[in-house]
Amino acid sequence: MSESGASPAKLRKLEAPEESSESRDYDPETQKALEEIDSCQNEIDQLNEKASEEILKVEQKYNKLRKPNFEKRSEIIQRIPNFWVTAFVNHPQISAILEEEEEECLHYLTKLDVEEFDDIKSGYRIKFYFDENPYFGNDVLTKEFHLGSTGDPASQSTDIKWKAGHNLVERFRQRMQQGEKSGSGRKRSLDVRSFFSWFSDHGDPSADEIAEVIKDDMFPNPLQYFLVPDIEVENGEGDDDEEDEIEDEEVDDSVVVVEEEIEEVDEEGVEEEEVPEEDGEAD
Repeated sequence: MSESGASPAKLRKLEAPEESSESRDYDPETQKALEEIDSCQNEIDQLNEKASEEILKVEQKYNKLRKPNFEKRSEIIQRIPNFWVTAFVNHPQISAILEEEEEECLHYLTKLDVEEFDDIKSGYRIKFYFDENPYFGNDVLTKEFHLGSTGDPASQSTDIKWKAGHNLVERFRQRMQQGEKSGSGRKRSLDVRSFFSWFSDHGDPSADEIAEVIKDDMFPNPLQYFLVPDIEVENGEGDDDEEDEIEDEEVDDSVVVVEEEIEEVDEEGVEEEEVPEEDGEAD
């Protein structure tokens, strides 16, 4: 709009967003510039779309190249007892939802695998492989996430065949209810989940932080979390050594001070004994 208040002639305008109910009028020069910007933006959007297609092809290519390495790594990991449960317990976000009984159950976890769909943006699946265990009869538990542009995001998971008296999801639910009744659970959010209740939950697949952590952090490099205790121990030993050295230095300093005090006392004693001899010579 012009500052003088004169009403400019109405011109053809770019389509306004649907949420905007007000129409806008521009002078011919501004309108022309806006149309040129819109044309440039269309070209940029086309390049961005093409770039996304190229990036997708590159991701698909390297997913295939990485697969043999992941398979080789899985074979090696199976030679290390309790590798995955150790990595899970050491991960700050996963351990936050890990109940004590679930930790015991995860001692039977032998392999973790993440498979992205061919159209990477459309979703992925996480697969947990278990040895025979006292908790459930499944060999593999899978949770899939469908995040494609068609339809709402959705997820689905394997129906866990819990053995009698070992349903960890039900036990967790009962503990939460008992905590709420007794008042001890006041600090716990209603959204608090255990590991297996997360596995069975399909509330908001597009914002599943645990799934994203497993896919983008845990699975790509689990070794860093398995080695956490060793790193902490090494750091702890170093700190103890430094403290010992400091204590030794303090002890050495005190010894020196004591020795200096003894020497001063001896010198004073000698001086006091020599005084009478000098007086005798004077007489």
